[in-house]
Amino acid sequence: MLTDPTLLRFVETPGNPVPEGAALDRVITADGVSLRVAHWPATVPEPRGTVCVMQGRAEFIEKYFEVVGELRERGFAVVTFDWRGQGLSDRLVRNSRKGHIGSFEEYRRDIEAVRERVLEPLLPHPHFTLAHSMGGALALWGAKEGWLPFKRVVAVAPMISIALVNRPRAARALALTLTLLGLGRSFIPGGGETSISTKPFAGNRLTSDPERYARNGQAAAAIGEGAIGDPTVGWIQAAFRFMQRLAEPRFALEIRLPTLIIAAGTDPICSTPAIERFASRLKAGHAIVLPGARHEILMERDPIRARFWAAFDAFIPGSDETFRPASAVEQVEHRREEPAVADGNH
Repeated sequence: MLTDPTLLRFVETPGNPVPEGAALDRVITADGVSLRVAHWPATVPEPRGTVCVMQGRAEFIEKYFEVVGELRERGFAVVTFDWRGQGLSDRLVRNSRKGHIGSFEEYRRDIEAVRERVLEPLLPHPHFTLAHSMGGALALWGAKEGWLPFKRVVAVAPMISIALVNRPRAARALALTLTLLGLGRSFIPGGGETSISTKPFAGNRLTSDPERYARNGQAAAAIGEGAIGDPTVGWIQAAFRFMQRLAEPRFALEIRLPTLIIAAGTDPICSTPAIERFASRLKAGHAIVLPGARHEILMERDPIRARFWAAFDAFIPGSDETFRPASAVEQVEHRREEPAVADGNH
């Protein structure tokens, strides 16, 4: 079991040390799932608050050590955790390499457990989230429903729609059919146990930075079964149901939390046009598109990451009184600042 006490550890690799001051623990959710949670204090006497890093699918705490350090340099405490079904948190199926979940509603229990056991009792206010991909979509859902425990949201390449799927209706129908046939816990057709982070750099969909890609691949290899492979049919079916919610015309209109969405200009995984359409309906937020970036903006080349951090610093911590959504002109200017970099991914 991944809940074996001996697995409550960090996995260090060359070039990816654990940031100093870390605390690592397990948190039990309301439905009995054990999550691995890490948190760090701020490095300044008067913290600016706490940032909760909400990972994407198939990620794990170690992948964000660099980001943790950068947030702490900015005066924030940091917390991050492995979602159920990935990293060194509990699995819902016997094969630990399978990325499976029955419903995205279950992820809410993970967020609530971290809030109750770590955020509220241990970490300084105000609380913010920096949420990537699947985590970004979950943050937008929580913001809309009113239960998200953060003052502001930075969603990075959120999973509004999957660009990899050429025929989404057919894919949804296939996922539903396979689920009804009892194959929900099987890998998606053609899927397997290999972590995407350990595949060759050439042609990868995640980043154009070979050094960070190699670092993350080493971390994935070192964490072993913590680096899951492809999703199950059930996960995909749950994802399609979840994304249908986000596609409802009034969904974005009902988000009241100040929200900054940062999308990747050459994202082959999550649809940037869908993200822009979603953001155009936000009442208290807007989107910035970073040209040349692939899906994992926080793992990208330094010039792209510098633009990300400039946008982050302008938005967090901020205040509700001073927040002003960018105009259409400002959004266009953000997109024009850097020429696009050719990307071989499709």
